[in-house]
Amino acid sequence: MRHWLFGATMFLILAAGAQAADTDLWALARDKAPTHRFSTLFTAQDVRRHLSSEEGLREAIDWCKATGVTKVYIEAFRSNYTAEKDVLARARDRFRDEGFIAHGCVTTTNVFKPSTGWDVVDCYTNEGTQKRIEEIFRYTAGLFDVIMIDDFWFTDCECEDCVKARGDRSWSDYRNDLMLRVSKERVLGPARAVNPNVKIIIKYPEWYDRFHERGYDVRRESDAFDITWIGTETRDPDNARWGKKPQFGASWLALWTRAFSRGKLGGGWFDPLGTTPRTYVEQARQTILGLCPESMLFCYGALRQQHGPEDIAALRRELPGLLELAAFVKDEAPRGVGSYKPVNSAPGEDAWIFNFLGMLGIPMTADVEFPAAAPSLVLTHHAAADPALGDALAKALEAKKPLLVTSNLRAQLPEEARARLTAPTVRILDLASAGAQRTDYGVLSTVRALMDKPRAELDALRAPLLAPLGIEFSAPGRVSLHLFGDRKAVVENFSDEPVEVRLAARKAARYEKVIVLPMDADVTLTAEGGAAAIRLPARSLVALRMP
Repeated sequence: MRHWLFGATMFLILAAGAQAADTDLWALARDKAPTHRFSTLFTAQDVRRHLSSEEGLREAIDWCKATGVTKVYIEAFRSNYTAEKDVLARARDRFRDEGFIAHGCVTTTNVFKPSTGWDVVDCYTNEGTQKRIEEIFRYTAGLFDVIMIDDFWFTDCECEDCVKARGDRSWSDYRNDLMLRVSKERVLGPARAVNPNVKIIIKYPEWYDRFHERGYDVRRESDAFDITWIGTETRDPDNARWGKKPQFGASWLALWTRAFSRGKLGGGWFDPLGTTPRTYVEQARQTILGLCPESMLFCYGALRQQHGPEDIAALRRELPGLLELAAFVKDEAPRGVGSYKPVNSAPGEDAWIFNFLGMLGIPMTADVEFPAAAPSLVLTHHAAADPALGDALAKALEAKKPLLVTSNLRAQLPEEARARLTAPTVRILDLASAGAQRTDYGVLSTVRALMDKPRAELDALRAPLLAPLGIEFSAPGRVSLHLFGDRKAVVENFSDEPVEVRLAARKAARYEKVIVLPMDADVTLTAEGGAAAIRLPARSLVALRMP
């Protein structure tokens, strides 16, 4: 019997693989591009290595079509190398002739004077760096109508010139003002002078809790630039070198970017560094669940090396389902517990906590203003940056909204506000254990340990937060819940074991399984006393409609 089941399972897997291989991903991707688009980047070094010959161009075009990529970004500068103008123009025109959208890109690494910190980035106090930046963007604007700045548009320099220019300001204030000024005077102004039609994309990395420290003032910069992108590269959170922050962070960060960029979110990007095929496609799923209209696969050269081909093979198999998932959530309003990170707010001991809270099955919206309209709230140390927090907190308590408040925020509040947190609608998430240590990327060990809490404890933690949403959810850790509108839900299992979860929506008459990823995953759904009992295999996702 065991042998028969193994054989039947292998037949289904092979059949599903063959079905994916038979799908014309290029035709499908072009048809679904208004819903969601996949793109890739050719670095300046890729341009030299892969796009400077007819053979390399043909191979790149074929790879993109086989992957469902319909847009390419062709880079003019990276790491002190400027791609040749005729090679850039020829590659641009060739891709366009083949039916692709072709945009430009600049990566501001090793431009002129190295930073005293991370030496691949530069000192922007330096006039030579500023002049060289202007030259690069004038050059690129002469070739492309859209230019993306890859996510190195920051500085951590503390050279003598920077110290003198900073004066008595904080490093954060000085760098934020400096990078905004250089953006306007050396990037946007000169590029538009060369090409009045040019649009410039600012792309932020995924380390949101440190943006303000290195000159990323996301609200002011997003207002200045034409389009905003965000890094959704969570990678493998258990990889020895990369990642270290769990997968839910990608979707939360995309939603937060939508909030601070005032509707300018253009897409999310992720890469193969430190990934497995499973974690690679989880980045793709979470990018879509963050309502990004485009996903960039960074980058062509990297995806053809080491384990990149395995990651791309997994993405190709899943791409039809990913496009269905994008259609499922498109134009839907995310619904959930209000979470709050003001721009330029410090995390204190709650660094990267939103990534981890989402792994507890807490569906969250993401806000840069106090989410007064949210039916329940998660409040972390970040909220202490709001000078009006006391009044907003008092109103939420008066309305008897369920609140989950971290012990790190409570410690920042004045005594009067702390006293209010004894209300029965408040739960304190105690992260201040005496033995707590900072682990990778500054994450407190008690924050990382949240994902390993017993199921019963997690159910009790989320129940009061979900009650005003009309939702009940029972699940172990490392399972996320996403709500869209009143009738749609997505559940994803990030663990290496199958899980049984229970979802009940107060208004639901029945539950329909709409999308399963991977598309051959054996996800079962049964009605159980007005609720849905769902069995999710390891590393799988299900999208539900609750009519």
